[in-house]
Amino acid sequence: MLKMLSADDKLAEIKRLYYQTSRATINQDFAKAVDLLKSLGSEEERERVAVYMDGLAQMRSDWARSRPQKQKNSKR
Repeated sequence: MLKMLSADDKLAEIKRLYYQTSRATINQDFAKAVDLLKSLGSEEERERVAVYMDGLAQMRSDWARSRPQKQKNSKR
């Protein structure tokens, strides 16, 4: 049986994602956090998680930038 999450449960899950994400999981954690954010019912609820969403977005950006770029193989 699926449990419907309350706004407080969603906030707690976004906070958990923020504190436990890693370079390896940031993309899936960010996607899950965005889905949770979209499911919040009011602007006030979204404001409560804004700092965590900003932090997740910043980590994703920083880690994507610092990832070594793959070199393209040229066939000549």
